[in-house]
Amino acid sequence: MKRMKKSQISSALSDFFFEYETPRQVLVRNRRVGVVCRLIQLGVLVYIIGWVFIYEKGYQSTDIAVSSVFTKMKGVGYTNVNGVERVWDVSDYVFPPQGDSSFVVMTNYIITEGQQMGTCPELKDKHNCKSDADCEGGRFKRTGHGEMTGVCVNTTNTCEVLAWCPVEDDRIIPSPPLLMSAENYTLFIKNSVTFPIFGVTRSNLVEGIDADYINKCLYHPEDAPLCPIFRLGDIVKLSGFNFETIAQEGGTIGIVIDWTCNFDVAVKHCKPKYNFHGLYGNPSDTGQTRPSLGYNFRYAKHYLENSVQKRTLLKVFGIRFDIIVQSLARKFDIIPTLTAIGSGVGIFGVATVVCDLVLLYLLPKREFYKNMKFKYTDTPIQVRSRQCAK
Repeated sequence: MKRMKKSQISSALSDFFFEYETPRQVLVRNRRVGVVCRLIQLGVLVYIIGWVFIYEKGYQSTDIAVSSVFTKMKGVGYTNVNGVERVWDVSDYVFPPQGDSSFVVMTNYIITEGQQMGTCPELKDKHNCKSDADCEGGRFKRTGHGEMTGVCVNTTNTCEVLAWCPVEDDRIIPSPPLLMSAENYTLFIKNSVTFPIFGVTRSNLVEGIDADYINKCLYHPEDAPLCPIFRLGDIVKLSGFNFETIAQEGGTIGIVIDWTCNFDVAVKHCKPKYNFHGLYGNPSDTGQTRPSLGYNFRYAKHYLENSVQKRTLLKVFGIRFDIIVQSLARKFDIIPTLTAIGSGVGIFGVATVVCDLVLLYLLPKREFYKNMKFKYTDTPIQVRSRQCAK
């Protein structure tokens, strides 16, 4: 018994290591099935070559860049409001001044000078009143300028408030914008990106861009697509807006720097592309269709006058620029290539499954094909029972 078991084990091991099994194949001469099979295989082949390899670049690995952006504005503005002349430079109209990737350029403003802490009447239609009972002392209103004192001012029929006086009147926005000269300001963008997986670092100051070129160039999508200096009026126009319209009440524009690179070719061909998008809304929309029009904020400059603290309040309307860097680099890699090929070979099995379904269940001679495809065997008990029956 032990010898028999050993021989069986050695035989099984021998069969496992030294024999090869292959599925039985049946060659079917049927035009319909043959055409269906080849059409499916052709479709799979087109999918693998066209979609996976050519369109999706399935033979390459990808990387996303780590980036930094530095900006610098240049230009001088001039205003003459009520006979008061003023020159505005970069330190006056850019917020914040550090050169971030997101900043605001002032294009219009409402100025309230000489404010000091005290009591004064509110604006009309803010806290209207007929008597002191309408002005509850110590209360605040969301749209008001300060704390109500409980007094109704008869000359204005508004509540008196403790606030920075005189209160700001922003009901009328200057038109045309006071700083229309901002259209000719220039913006310099310096951007560097690093693709850590591929160990490649690039700057938007690519080969051929030197100090002489920067001093002379101005961005144009066709004539100077790599120039890093942009005129604000051109940016607004390329984003689909009219400068005077957006300058009056402000808005937001996105500057997209696109780094789409193929490192299977020389690195010098990895260059940025600039796109401009109005985030302010649809240019065709009217003011009535927007729930909140424009972009604005307030800031104050405090000073002392005769030992009294005062301030100048500015309500700034401006264009906010958001510089967005998007990147995708590709390079040949054997692992995704083999993965794409392996998945494609697996998909070829779909043709066999479909053709088998047609052969075995749809064609008139399906029983004949079943007998040709499958080999039926009987168990030893069934064989003995048949022999006894004979």
